[in-house]
Amino acid sequence: MRTVGLIVEYNPFHNGHLYHLQQSRKLTSSEAVVAVMSGHFLQRGEPALLDKWSRTRTALEAGCDLVIELPVAYATQAAEWFAYGAVSLLEATGVVDSFCFGTESGELGPLLQASEVVANETPAFKSILKALLQTGISYPSAYSSAVAGYLTKQGHASAAQFPFALPNHTLALHYLLALKRIGGSMEPFTITREKAQYNQAHVSDSQIASATAIRKLLLEQRSLNEARPFIPDSTYRTLEQEWLAGRCPISWEPFTKTLLHSIITHSPTQLASLHEITEGLEHRIRNALPKLANQQFDEFLDILKTKRYTRTKLQRALLAILLGHTKEDFTAAKLSSGIEYIRVLGFSEKGKLLLRRMRKSAKLPVLLSAARPPQPYRYLELDTQASAVYMLGMPGGESSNEALFRDFTERPITID
Repeated sequence: MRTVGLIVEYNPFHNGHLYHLQQSRKLTSSEAVVAVMSGHFLQRGEPALLDKWSRTRTALEAGCDLVIELPVAYATQAAEWFAYGAVSLLEATGVVDSFCFGTESGELGPLLQASEVVANETPAFKSILKALLQTGISYPSAYSSAVAGYLTKQGHASAAQFPFALPNHTLALHYLLALKRIGGSMEPFTITREKAQYNQAHVSDSQIASATAIRKLLLEQRSLNEARPFIPDSTYRTLEQEWLAGRCPISWEPFTKTLLHSIITHSPTQLASLHEITEGLEHRIRNALPKLANQQFDEFLDILKTKRYTRTKLQRALLAILLGHTKEDFTAAKLSSGIEYIRVLGFSEKGKLLLRRMRKSAKLPVLLSAARPPQPYRYLELDTQASAVYMLGMPGGESSNEALFRDFTERPITID
């Protein structure tokens, strides 16, 4: 059974995601789809709109066959480690033949060429990157420019003209770098992202809108009906159910007081020991507290933001404070050693067949629950902690013991 892998957040699952899923299956001639999906906290350093089990259901009802969780240790990282964790997990299943991602151009050639040239990150490449970072630009911008500069130096001037700095191109390059570095056998494919671009905050089409624009409708306008044209019926049903139960939509705001408490009760030295807190950011964060007028998260971000510290960088740093993620757990050595297990969030009937195959083919233990793993897994521990923190932010009073420890009792979501 030929199987394609997708790397997703589904925050929430919308018509653009459905197009990507269907086209990926068609382009790769696959019978089944495996999605590796972020859990309760996402790559841009923010909580998911819906809990991971609700998002798993929307994925399965739209056509995914098996959904596995990307641990929070990788899901909340910049492109390099986000990609490394996701690609490694798909490869580790032993059942995924190919993986497909969306890009602004739909071109794979220049990305493959760049991944071949820069995979080893030679001293010459690192020197270009260091010089660019010293100009004060953000790391993603510096990395993309370094790739173009190094390609030119290596005699690949035409490939250097490719717009590596576009968000989906950046992620795609890191997917291919990860595949090369782990020695993976999956075949990469890409499709053109249609009609709504990544992080596009406004609606420009009658049926396709970015997840950012849809979240804006749900969070700012508090309107489920206005989001309806851009999401499948199955997503609408799940959103409606969770909305009426008071369990969504989730944003940063419910966590703000807990975040401020953590900042207040940590010294600058203690803050500096946390992941993503670099270059004196701990002092900037502490010094921003007296300037807060309303103790709102967006207000806090506006005070902190600079050319060097982008909104996404700051959200990841503040999330590390909220979740207590230390530098010790996020060293390059630990992250490059990879994930030690495959956590299943849900499956279809076809997914059940994939799980049977994985009993023989998977390179890692397959977990159907966080309860009683075969051995202690640090990244699983971080996931269960993150889930409990997420439940504390539920607007409908879902922070009961049952909700806080749902990771240990929830079985995978299944559909017929």
